[in-house]
Amino acid sequence: MSLSLVTAPGAEPVTLQEAKDHLRVDGADDDALISALITAAREHIDGRDGWLGRAICTQTWDCHFDAFPSGDSIALPIAPIQSVTSVKYIDTDGVQQTFSSDNYALGADLDWSPRVILGWGKSWPSIRAVPDAVTVRVMAGYTDVPKPICQAILLLVGHLYENREASSATAMHEVPFSVSALLAPYRRFLRGS
Repeated sequence: MSLSLVTAPGAEPVTLQEAKDHLRVDGADDDALISALITAAREHIDGRDGWLGRAICTQTWDCHFDAFPSGDSIALPIAPIQSVTSVKYIDTDGVQQTFSSDNYALGADLDWSPRVILGWGKSWPSIRAVPDAVTVRVMAGYTDVPKPICQAILLLVGHLYENREASSATAMHEVPFSVSALLAPYRRFLRGS
């Protein structure tokens, strides 16, 4: 199983103005810097490799599998899931096919254990034994990013804005504990990834 990002988030979970208000910054001199810090803070916690192990903003991912499961569901390695765009597979002739959406549905727990569930009386199609023979494309991320995650991003932006160098003559501070405390309830640990 592997993941590949198809479409990155089109917008950040906090706006430039929200970050400037948080930092108490007037004027536009630091707008480019603050925008870059927002992106850096989001990327630090977002997606497959982020601290949360989940998608924050709406984004598209391809989940690759070597085969269909022996059971009736495919565990998806990213969350939360908004929708399944497609389930594609390489058939026994080596041709990519699309598995009809009439044959499957999303499981109920889209936030912590998202699954594509095979429909009643349906079966997975036969595939060619090649790597990444099955690809499930999903739209992942929150439609409304939880406020604690937005607040943690603002705190990270504030920390990065105040501590712009890797080393300093003054005492450096670790990322505030409050960031970890705000994010902890949303952290997802993936098995086998």
